[in-house]
Amino acid sequence: MRRSGSNESRAKDPESFARKASVPSEQDPAQPKYTEPLRQITDLAAVRVITFLLEDVDKVNAQVQEQFNVFEMINKSGLLVEQEKLGYHSVHYLVGFTPQRLAMPEYARHRDLVIEIQVRTILQHAWAEIEHDIQYKAIETIPAVVRRRFMALAGLLEIADREFQAVSDEDQRVRVAALRHVELGDLAAVEVTQEALKAYLDRKLGADGRMTAFSYEFEARILRRLGFSNLHEIDDAIAGYDDDRISRLLHGNRQGQLTRLQDVLLASLGEEFIDRHPWTHGEYGEHWRRRLAQQLERLRDAGIVPRRDQPKGTEAQQASGTDGAAPA
Repeated sequence: MRRSGSNESRAKDPESFARKASVPSEQDPAQPKYTEPLRQITDLAAVRVITFLLEDVDKVNAQVQEQFNVFEMINKSGLLVEQEKLGYHSVHYLVGFTPQRLAMPEYARHRDLVIEIQVRTILQHAWAEIEHDIQYKAIETIPAVVRRRFMALAGLLEIADREFQAVSDEDQRVRVAALRHVELGDLAAVEVTQEALKAYLDRKLGADGRMTAFSYEFEARILRRLGFSNLHEIDDAIAGYDDDRISRLLHGNRQGQLTRLQDVLLASLGEEFIDRHPWTHGEYGEHWRRRLAQQLERLRDAGIVPRRDQPKGTEAQQASGTDGAAPA
């Protein structure tokens, strides 16, 4: 399951509050902007929710409106032109606790508390932090050359947000379609990925609850290094070989799902499996090469030979379930 983002929270520190409370009025600089700072300054307690995707902003917005009493909601995106700000996309809420929650003793003392909640994507957050650091706010105060680059960057970030969402949507569509193809047995249409491999092996070799998502991701990378690009190629390679018998010959007992897959591929591909396997290269390559060669020899001694070494005409016998053994 993918991560959905992060949260930040803070209580306004006294110095920051004092600076904000002393801001002069825009209409009359001789007067303070806030005549009742403790009531009018509403971000004494604030939470910022940062999401990865635009769709998650909508989900968080729905939860905020459901779980809190919303006094005010401002969508900053719609105020860019009016407020002459560049790229500051965000949704801001002023909320309080609902009557149902305030009825609980632990919340009663927060009856008059107003909380600010900001919801934005991680790209929108990056923009806001940089903009705040540079402290460019009004368009007319920005040098023309800088303004052009700001505007171009704002557009790029908006496009990037939409593209991240489009990539996520397409990824989800492909995942669902792949699982459906596995269910229908249309394996040539399914690339070797973590989820597709698990769905296929659960049907082919039986489910194994001990395997983790990382295990399938790691195995998918090995299979791609071995030259497999879709599940049909794997299914064709292991067809007719008895994974249970092979596992017991090599290990003395029935191994886990992914180990049995590797063992059957060794039995089917033979030396080709050893040559292509990523573990037979590098610092410990010779160790793994000797070990796999010994296992392959043990399989040969038991009459289980790689498909390419089988006499012509034995393919049908293989497919009929004779444990992958060549005829005597």
